[in-house]
Amino acid sequence: MTAAPITDPAALISFDSLLTEEEKATRDRIRAFVDDRLRPHIAQWYEEAHFPVELVPEFAQQGLLGMHLTGYGCAGRSAVEYGLAATELEACDSGLRTFVSVQGSLAMSAIHKHGSEEQKQEWLPRMSTGEAIGCFGLTEPDSGSDPGSMTTFARRDGDDWVLTGRKRWIGLASIAAISVVWAQTDDGVRGFLVPTDTPGFSATPIEPKLSMRASIQCDIEMTDVRLPADAVLPGAQGLSGPFSCLNEARYGIAWGAMGAARDSFEAALAYTRTRTQFGRPLAAFQLTQRKLVDMALEIDKGLLLALQLGRLKDAGALQHHQISVGKLNNCREAIAIAREARTLLGGNGITLDHSPLRHATNLESVRTYEGTDEVHTLILGQQLTGEAAFA
Repeated sequence: MTAAPITDPAALISFDSLLTEEEKATRDRIRAFVDDRLRPHIAQWYEEAHFPVELVPEFAQQGLLGMHLTGYGCAGRSAVEYGLAATELEACDSGLRTFVSVQGSLAMSAIHKHGSEEQKQEWLPRMSTGEAIGCFGLTEPDSGSDPGSMTTFARRDGDDWVLTGRKRWIGLASIAAISVVWAQTDDGVRGFLVPTDTPGFSATPIEPKLSMRASIQCDIEMTDVRLPADAVLPGAQGLSGPFSCLNEARYGIAWGAMGAARDSFEAALAYTRTRTQFGRPLAAFQLTQRKLVDMALEIDKGLLLALQLGRLKDAGALQHHQISVGKLNNCREAIAIAREARTLLGGNGITLDHSPLRHATNLESVRTYEGTDEVHTLILGQQLTGEAAFA
């Protein structure tokens, strides 16, 4: 007698047995939110290049904004709970997980880690409720993987700072109230809190895009943006400041990518069980089963890796190169899974009725931002050999 099929790849290894009851409750709550409020609309949002800013208060009500931060109205959940939430969000769409990442892991984390008490009190409570949206300005048109070559500059003018420069691929900038901008100064790289209504600051959405269509990425122009002395983040000097925030975002990506992979797998599995060719369901063919098994194994390995990173993070023992392991491996495998899942859908797989190709196009961006494959490979290569190969 054939046992009932397992539709969740994580069930193959009893993944839930590794989670606490609280972690499973958080995961299930976010999954229900995604299934009820996001999944029914994501294909339309993607087609129309619409980010559902109208639902930001509902993200906040779920405790998703600054979820892993403590105090100032933030939820203060564990790293593992945040990772599980990221998985569920990206199982719907990478752009929706990216919103939570930009808001919480980048903009809010920068203020939480490096801001003054006054800056934290002014911005974090409003950002945790979604009243204020933030963005994180590091990448420039000619400075991506090498942020040390940024040309945005902040000069002193009496007690004020005056910023001039450009940033590119800045998530949420056109709807943000506050931008964390990283700039060169006479004393090295510093971070600045720039209200987006400051004269000389402008943000323009980048359109049209083939990827991440249900999210917002912008070009930022700053021309003689004048800021008070207390606009600088006092706890950050040098590139270690933005890098500490990027590590928060990269950690979430290691989990999120597995959500996109899982959803692609589940779409392919469901399709092959009902699509009949040559008198049999596609799922009954050996080559189909091999593809499904290979996808499931990589999802399970990716989830175990993400969980290990989360346990290390919660214990305060996570190292930056370990985050590179998760970001590099899980993005690389997720995009391969999404593409393979699309093959099982045949020609129908290129329509928005099915998610794998949408996930694959989104993952092209996820694989690139917060460090390309090449950058993370070299980080790990240096860790293994002791030799830096960046130059």
